[in-house]
Amino acid sequence: MSNKFRTGTLAIAIAAALGTTHAYAADNAGVTDQDVEKIVVVGSRAAPRSIADSPVPVDLIGGDELGRSGSSDMLDQIAAAVPSFNVRAQPISDAATLVRPVNLRGLSSDSTLVLVNGKRRHRASVIAFQGGGVNDGAQGPDISVIPSVALKQVEVLRDGAAAQYGSDAIAGVMNFVLKDDADGGSLSVKTGEYYAGDGTSTVVDGNIGMPFTEDGFANFSFQYKNADATSRSVQRPDAAGLAAAGNSAIQDPAQIWGNPEIKDDITVFGNIGLDLGNDKEFYMFGNYSERDVEGGFYYRNPHNRGNVFSVDGGETLLVGDLDGVGQGIECPTVNITSGNVLGQADYGLIADNSTAVGQNCFAFNEMFPGGYTPRFGGNIVDTALAMGTKGEIKGGMFDEALYDLSASVGRNASTFYLRNTVNPSLGPKQPLGNKFQTGSYIQLEKTFNADIVKSVDVGLEEEMSVAGGLEWREESFQIISGDKASWEAGPLANQGFSIGSHGFKGFGPESQGTNTRRSYAAYIDTETYFTDDFMIGAALRYEDFSSFGNTTNFKLTGQYSLTDDFSVRGAISTGFRAPTVGQASVVNTQTSIVNGDLIQTFLAPPTDPLSAFYGGKELNPEKSKSYSFGMVYENNGFFFTADYYNIKVSDRIAQSSQISVLAKDYNALRALGVQNPELISAVTYFSNDFDTTTQGLDIVANYGMELLNGDTQFSLAYNWNDTNVDKFNPATTSLGKVHRLEDGIPHHRGTFTIAQSWENVSAFIRTNYYGTYYATHADDTSDWGSQNASSAITLDAEVSYFVNDSITLSVGASNLLDQKAQRIKDSAYGVLGAKYYESGPFDYNGGYYYVKATYNF
Repeated sequence: MSNKFRTGTLAIAIAAALGTTHAYAADNAGVTDQDVEKIVVVGSRAAPRSIADSPVPVDLIGGDELGRSGSSDMLDQIAAAVPSFNVRAQPISDAATLVRPVNLRGLSSDSTLVLVNGKRRHRASVIAFQGGGVNDGAQGPDISVIPSVALKQVEVLRDGAAAQYGSDAIAGVMNFVLKDDADGGSLSVKTGEYYAGDGTSTVVDGNIGMPFTEDGFANFSFQYKNADATSRSVQRPDAAGLAAAGNSAIQDPAQIWGNPEIKDDITVFGNIGLDLGNDKEFYMFGNYSERDVEGGFYYRNPHNRGNVFSVDGGETLLVGDLDGVGQGIECPTVNITSGNVLGQADYGLIADNSTAVGQNCFAFNEMFPGGYTPRFGGNIVDTALAMGTKGEIKGGMFDEALYDLSASVGRNASTFYLRNTVNPSLGPKQPLGNKFQTGSYIQLEKTFNADIVKSVDVGLEEEMSVAGGLEWREESFQIISGDKASWEAGPLANQGFSIGSHGFKGFGPESQGTNTRRSYAAYIDTETYFTDDFMIGAALRYEDFSSFGNTTNFKLTGQYSLTDDFSVRGAISTGFRAPTVGQASVVNTQTSIVNGDLIQTFLAPPTDPLSAFYGGKELNPEKSKSYSFGMVYENNGFFFTADYYNIKVSDRIAQSSQISVLAKDYNALRALGVQNPELISAVTYFSNDFDTTTQGLDIVANYGMELLNGDTQFSLAYNWNDTNVDKFNPATTSLGKVHRLEDGIPHHRGTFTIAQSWENVSAFIRTNYYGTYYATHADDTSDWGSQNASSAITLDAEVSYFVNDSITLSVGASNLLDQKAQRIKDSAYGVLGAKYYESGPFDYNGGYYYVKATYNF
């Protein structure tokens, strides 16, 4: 393959994926790899431009920079490079444990549009039911399946762009550009663990580029990862008290609080391009990813866990009559009068009994004398394929116009299970191994795009770039029911025992089904230079959805160069985020903590009779208005940008706070068809609950120089972000949730990196600053379970030695000085059994060290 094809199509590939090829197609002989690295396509549908010439702020993160992180997770690697991007691990958070939600500019994870090679990425099937406040109920793409070894670069547009790209682009756009080398490759092995001696992880990844005939490339990447669980637990006082009273079945710790175990995490990405001649090209890319994840749940106390061991807070033991109430031998009442009910005479010393509590009677203390802690896990399979053709039109009214026709499909399936738990209503007849498959969520998306861009002479300084296109999308969300034992009402359901697998009730037949939505869109996007120094752009997009109707949005951008080195820029736009099909139709039962008490909360669709009884309504799209302005300075190796942004979002969609299901409502709910309302402590649903204004400032600075007989690069990035809840519905949004939305993410965050390279050695050290924030645990915003957390500084460092041209050895650490996360109040240990709040902005596990060997060929 010729070098001309490789460098030329590299510029064209990242541009024409959005229908944006321009002058690069005419003459690419002078384009170098170094030049190409500096151009981006997000934010504009005209020719690719440098990040300094972009009228909106864009971060460009190269593949090498992504590797400068102790974490092997793509989310952590981006967070290390983009300070307005936040991500956190969430132990004991139901499905949010499996897919970690993210934030850009303080907005929810589904307010950022994710692209791969310029094409829309499908959502994850997992919805973050306990998403750390701002992400409660978010359903964004699973970025963590994209390995850094597959990437040439990542472009992060920090500006609203719904008028250009459609729904979700309220906070910005992230474009993951896959490698397209036609030769060479790499293979690396990386292993490490936390300073505490746990969480050992091993990552093997590789990349290979091959020619695809004489005029194309085929580039493939893989990553295989395993990571052990971590434990930042303390023994719960209630469990310690049971052990001290003589209960020998108590584990220490009774529950594990930490990162989940990740097993057999395998991802394969492919990227193929072929020059068809006559200025046309075929492209195809996609992935297959699968992983198993298992984490912990909360401990079930054998004296007082509601609807399993007791129904009166631990005054008496809950005893089930296996014959049925009023039939056969009446079961005894066992008053819990000591620290260990197992040793009481009225529990274990009744003569001639088949069980410890009486003949044909049953209490779960017999099965779990020390209580139990469920384990929650899932298998996640993610697949995607996109293909299309692009090139230049010859002749006619569209002569020399560039087109891009594409189709893509993406599917994400999550299958959940629980083990070491029970369906209390089944009594002693539990499934083998006390394991329940609780069902599956499947997200499926199909997209067709037709894009065209043409330069038109309108008598200005330069020709006007005019782009237009059509898009059709179909999105479906499917629920598959779990094993019968995970959802059925057993023989003890009418005796106070809860129904379904405890901790995460299986999806029943009534929940099973597929909901589908279709949409089509048309857009026009123009951009031109009025003078050598003044550029302006405008975009208009119409989109129609089968569920809620249509919306029209616009965007205006401009940049003015005051000198050759200094320019100012700005943008104003409207936007929207359509409610996902999953948010409109999902059902789930979860365990929540409210004022320190574990309760079963049922999430129902907003139009379900239960939700509707408590105010649920059909979802509408979020609407946004945003503006930004900033400056760019670039001179002699120094690059500096500062951008202010203001984003107003109305009718924001989120999961409501827990709404108590009251005893006075039971009869009315039964009349509406709600089954067993007495076993539902609270209900939540998705709703358009509140309006917010988010404002902030991004500062990015880079400077390169020769220092210490080597090349030195200084990089500074800072973000100030402030969110204010302007209006909310107090019936569905609590004051605690408002506090989390406004203060749950640090208002100030910054990174400063020094990278140094010599002939045989390279190194970097990064300082990360996190400002104060509101810390909560398990979504409990009471004074008991939350507090204002202190600011913190962490350090990351790595040193690499180039043995030869092919072999590189690296050693490094993240959180080098083992900065501790915010510790939980002593008063909260009794229920939480954890050392740190889960809502912190950096890894609560502490310092992590690693070694890595890379072979390049």
